[in-house]
Parts: sequence; structure tokens; C-alpha cells
Amino acid sequence: MSGFRLPDGFLLGTATAATQIEGGERNHDWAEFCGRMPSPIRDGTTCVRACDHWNRVEEDVALQVELGCRIHRLGFEWSRLEPDEGRFDEAAVAHYRDELVRLRAAGILPMVTLFHFSLPLWLSAQGGFETERGAEAFVRYADFCARRFGDLVESWATVNEPNIYATMGYLDGRWPPGTKHPMGVAFRVMRNLSLAHVAAYQVLHGVLGPDARVGFAQHLRCFDPATRAPWDVLAARALERVFQTASTEAMCTGRLTAPLGRGAPCGEGDFCDFFGINYYSRDRIRFSPRGLFKLGTTPGCETNDLGWEVYPEGLERVVRDSFTRYGKPVWITENGTCDAKDAFRSAYLVSHLARLAKLAAEGIPVERYYYWTLMDNFEWAEGERARFGLVETDFETQRRTVRDSGRTFAGIARTLRFEEA
Repeated sequence: MSGFRLPDGFLLGTATAATQIEGGERNHDWAEFCGRMPSPIRDGTTCVRACDHWNRVEEDVALQVELGCRIHRLGFEWSRLEPDEGRFDEAAVAHYRDELVRLRAAGILPMVTLFHFSLPLWLSAQGGFETERGAEAFVRYADFCARRFGDLVESWATVNEPNIYATMGYLDGRWPPGTKHPMGVAFRVMRNLSLAHVAAYQVLHGVLGPDARVGFAQHLRCFDPATRAPWDVLAARALERVFQTASTEAMCTGRLTAPLGRGAPCGEGDFCDFFGINYYSRDRIRFSPRGLFKLGTTPGCETNDLGWEVYPEGLERVVRDSFTRYGKPVWITENGTCDAKDAFRSAYLVSHLARLAKLAAEGIPVERYYYWTLMDNFEWAEGERARFGLVETDFETQRRTVRDSGRTFAGIARTLRFEEA
């Protein structure tokens, strides 16, 4: 592994999602989904257990200190804060304020994600983001959060990965609502989430003022053709467009383009203060008349426990492309790998951070890196079997153990450098 030096002021930390770590909450669609029979979760586990973080905030903040974190991205569980439509729970407000205070006291700047895949049951019953009503409810929720937490939150990610949410929940049916829908429904969900971000951006700034830092966390992949055949090249470009480019453009500018629609229903402008990238892998695309696009990996490539290609160059590619298109400071809001044996996570971490060091040396303002994730958690449809954490979680005992890769991360976080090894 080659050495590198990150620029002074570069910040490293971890990212988590409320549904994946908190446990104990049953009032959202993911808890309902996990309870279906037969279980839709690969290992039969449930988010109702997760990591019991709701009761272990002090312990988990201490882990972040041990890892040298300067920043942390956490999520609010919407169903805890607004258990019934229009009724907000003051006990939940107090709990999250306490967590934010603890992070601040530990010298860790908190970023809050407002929507990270789970819906309160009352909103799920109304169709969630399939309708514009879902977006309206989200904007009201964002306004509440700005007023009650704005003095403690350092930055905001309004929505997380609208493209993944629409694909997994509505095209594949592997996430709530759990049934496959026509492609047009998935595009409508992606459209409503994109416009929800635009409206929430305006509300957050309206409450908190011009100095608030508001963005999103968008899942970006590299789509490369499997061959040089023109149909594979066109297929890769088309998939990139419909999967990520259209919703990214909408969230940044307010403009809707195909396949999400036309016009600018919430106004046209500049709707992100930083560009948040969640990057994990790339796909090789082959056109197939039957399957439309067939996804695969590069022959002979290294893969992680879930079969995702390990491709550090892709992080450099998506950062460079995003800065060229939108000209915003880039924050890596998620990047990590599934490695139960912790055999290659350190190398993954080093190889991806080395790409960011290279970009920073070229003058591209890549400013932050949030590793996904702090500790092994409930990884959506994969359950507890997919291990992404710098910290190992024993779900039966809830014991946390810092992995070797966690110590690698801590060394880089504190010194902003890695010596060749």
C-alpha cells in the first residue's frame, strides 16, 4: 500500500443510519417489513434488534473518540420524532439533543440525515414518496428538525440515496413496500424525493440562515460497458443517466429532466452547499434484449463479501466528474466495504483515501470522508450477516470490538497520513 498525505483541515469520521443501529423501534415500515413471514431478510434478523444504539449512545460516542473521528454522520428516526402525523415526541427530541451534545463535547461535528430509507407507519400507509403528499410531510418534518436541533447540528443531509431507495423498494421489491412496481412508479418516487430535497433545502436555510450547510448523500457508481460493442456502450450511458444523473441534477438545480419529468416545480437555482457522494463499486454493463441491461463485474477483479467489485479508481472518477459538473466542495458521505474477516478492509480504506489525497493535491476541494460504517449493523435486506464496521458487533451480547482496520483508520484520522506498507 502506497503512502499518502491528506491536506491540513481534511476531516475523517464515520456514518450510521438510525434504523440500522438504534433498535427498539417498531413504528416504521422497516420494522413491519422485517416481521413478515417468511422473512424477507436474508438471515432472518430484524432491525428491531440492530445494535441497541438507542441505549448505548455514550459507549458509541466513546468508540468514535477512540477511532479519532472529527466528524460523524448520524440519522434521525422520523417515526420516533413524529410517531403520529403532526404529533412530535418531546422525549425523542430530548434523546437526540443529548446525543448531539455528547458528540459536540467529544470534539465531533455532527451531520444529520433526515431521511435514510425508513418511513413512519402513518406515512407508509398513505403511500410515502409515491405521492407528493410524502414530500410535503417531509418538508414539514425538516422544518421541525431545523427549529429544534439547528443549534447543535453542524451540517445536514436531507435525503440519502433516492436512486437506491426507488430501485430496491419499487423495482426490485427487496425493500419496503416489498412488491415490484412498474418502472414509472420508481421514477415518480425518485422525482418526489429529489423535489423534497429542494424544498427542504430552502426551508432549512429559511430557518437557519445563509450559513447553514445543507446537501444530500447520493449513491454514485461507475457504469462501464462490458465490451466495446456500441450497444453495450449505449446501455452503460443510458443506465447511468436513469439511475443517478437525472436525480442528481434535479437535487442540485431544481430542474427535472427525463425520465423524472420536466420543469422546475420548486424553483430553479442552486440547492446544495456541498456535494455528498456515497461510493462503493462499479458495474460492467451488457445490453440484453431480454433483461434490458445485464450487470456484472470485471473478470478477475477483487470483490468483497457481497460480490461487489473493489475499484478505488472509481472514487476518483466520480469525485472528478461531480466537481466538474457542479463545482461544489465534495464530501464522501459513505465509502466502505463488507469484510467479515477484516482481511482487506485496511487496504480498501488506504487505497480509496489515497485517491482523495491525489485529487486534493490537484486542487479539487474534497474535504471530508465518512467511512461506512462505525460498527457492524443491520444491513437492510442482508440483515446482520453483512459486516461493514470498523468495529465488530456481537449482536447477541452487543459487545463492540475495534478491528485492526479500525486502528488503521484511527492512525490516518489523527495524522492525515499513511506511510507506505
